[in-house]
Amino acid sequence: MSKSLKRVARALEDAGAPVDILEMPDSTRTAAEAAAAAGCALDQIAKSIIFRGETSGTALLFVTAGGNRVDDARAAAVAGEPLGKADAGLIRAQTGFAIGGVAPVGHLTPPRAWFDPRLMAFEVVYAAAGTPRHIFPIAPGLLLKLSGAELAEFTG
Repeated sequence: MSKSLKRVARALEDAGAPVDILEMPDSTRTAAEAAAAAGCALDQIAKSIIFRGETSGTALLFVTAGGNRVDDARAAAVAGEPLGKADAGLIRAQTGFAIGGVAPVGHLTPPRAWFDPRLMAFEVVYAAAGTPRHIFPIAPGLLLKLSGAELAEFTG
């Protein structure tokens, strides 16, 4: 089991959440791939999108429904600073995850985070579990709590 996957499992376990990590036979790097693998609606995929805060220099996490796109201007307004592209080095250093497997929980250094209200419409959503082939089902309210995110409108 990879270090990333272990961190996600431990974060779920430590929070008393169900640890039901699913290994998929194919990639779950994209929301469409994850939805196909899980057999769920595209919007049931909780995507972890990382931006670089241009003022803070830190990684900022936006957890959004699979079919939604983060609106840069709205996200910057929510974050209170201009946003830029987070490179693989920043993402790996702060979260401990590689692009394509960033989980919303289990970060080395938990980022400031925001959560798409669209995800709250479902009983269960699926999120990356730290690798490009692992996902986990979770109630969106519990994911919101465990991610340390706040509900915010940042899609467009």
